[in-house]
Amino acid sequence: MQQLESLTYGKFYHIYNRGINGCDLFKGKENYEYFLNLYDIHVSPIADTFAWVLMKNHFHLLVRIKDEEYIKNLQGFGNLRGLKLYQSFSNLFNAYAKAFNKQRQRTGSLFEHPFHRKLISDVEYFKRVVIYVHNNPVHHGFTEHAMDYPWSSYLTCISVKPTQLQRDEVIGWFDNKANFKIAHENHRDDAELDKWLGLLKLQTFNSRPSRF
Repeated sequence: MQQLESLTYGKFYHIYNRGINGCDLFKGKENYEYFLNLYDIHVSPIADTFAWVLMKNHFHLLVRIKDEEYIKNLQGFGNLRGLKLYQSFSNLFNAYAKAFNKQRQRTGSLFEHPFHRKLISDVEYFKRVVIYVHNNPVHHGFTEHAMDYPWSSYLTCISVKPTQLQRDEVIGWFDNKANFKIAHENHRDDAELDKWLGLLKLQTFNSRPSRF
């Protein structure tokens, strides 16, 4: 059985999951929008978001759990401790599943349990996950370019519109928007990235950024 990471204050995570037995999670625009609205309610208070994509039957998130003191001072979130941080994500999935089941007249679980998460502890891994997340629609044949898919953070990253996404920090890891775009164009194929993300041994930089 896969060992799941604990969620810890101040750490970066790649969080992902799919519909149970590969079933669809999103049937139409209203489903994608509702999931994102619930995300703002349940997850945004306790985590900064750096990249995301919603696919038809799965999703990927790249987040950083906020610092302990910040979360303690949030109304309604002060009782979260250690492993209980995952409850905010569980609340999101449970609320969405309840609404989706009602809309589609279905019963039972919607998401696989438990949801998957991997700790990200170096910059190279962070950058690869950003590229992987944004190019997921390309890998799965939904579009030829990340910018043509509406349900990911790629367009927000290259936009100048106000956003809660940690856009400036993401672009900063690629130095500038031009390099950000080039890196996405030069992505590896899906199978290679899947293997790379799954088997990479995370190395600590001698002079790594303080947030890792």
